[in-house]
Amino acid sequence: MQLVKDWIHEHPVADLYTESIRNAIDYVLDGARTGRFDLLSPEVHPGERASVGAKLEYEVLRNFELPKTKPLDTHIADIPVDIKATVGNNWAIPTEAHCQLCLCTQIQLKNNRHRTWLVRAHTSWLYRGKGNKDGKRGLAVDARDNWSIPLYNWTPLPVNPLRYLSEEAASRIFAKKPGQAKRLLMLFRELEGHIIPRNAIVTVGAGNDDPLRRARQARDLAGKEGLMVLCGDWLESREVAAARGIHLRSGEWIALKGESEAGPPEQPAPSENR
Repeated sequence: MQLVKDWIHEHPVADLYTESIRNAIDYVLDGARTGRFDLLSPEVHPGERASVGAKLEYEVLRNFELPKTKPLDTHIADIPVDIKATVGNNWAIPTEAHCQLCLCTQIQLKNNRHRTWLVRAHTSWLYRGKGNKDGKRGLAVDARDNWSIPLYNWTPLPVNPLRYLSEEAASRIFAKKPGQAKRLLMLFRELEGHIIPRNAIVTVGAGNDDPLRRARQARDLAGKEGLMVLCGDWLESREVAAARGIHLRSGEWIALKGESEAGPPEQPAPSENR
């Protein structure tokens, strides 16, 4: 257990889990096809919410550069480790992971936060009974609180900025008309000052062709009304954002009140920064 903990703490564990969870949620919502952006929406089936944990396993393996191995999910420091996650209050520990080391992540969607423990899933710490039909059993709260190792404290989970839209604004932005460019212009107006990730852009353009091209057109329209739209794919945009104390990453957009009508020249960033 100490070896696994030490290996994990050689990494920016909270940051890597934050990225992994956000990617897993985006994958389940599939906004580019469905136009969905809120995992708590009635449009999302409870089974889809539960599937975040399954996708998270693969995101954790990828971001921590861990192999997919048997009998559990991976090996850390040559020790078998299972990866579990829940959007509720407990985990379903499979029979093969009983008495084994588990990384147990709790995602609180309503509070937009997450945390992860390293747990030895002793059978004496699992709820009594046969468990579900697959033999999976939940972990006793006392065992989690008193006999596990917290890997990081509660950490904020980035909120999809589309969730900040009022119901009225969202209905206009996600309407079939007008075209994408004008609807994305509405988005930039409504979310001025918020960093807008690429996924939010393609969600607004769900089912349509090349929403990022339409975003560039919306950027030009915004410039004519004094709204400066920056994109982290462009070096000039990153420099303008940095001058205002904003760290803009590749794929991220932000609309700001600008002094000029035109945005920065559209120059791609060097390939290694794209």
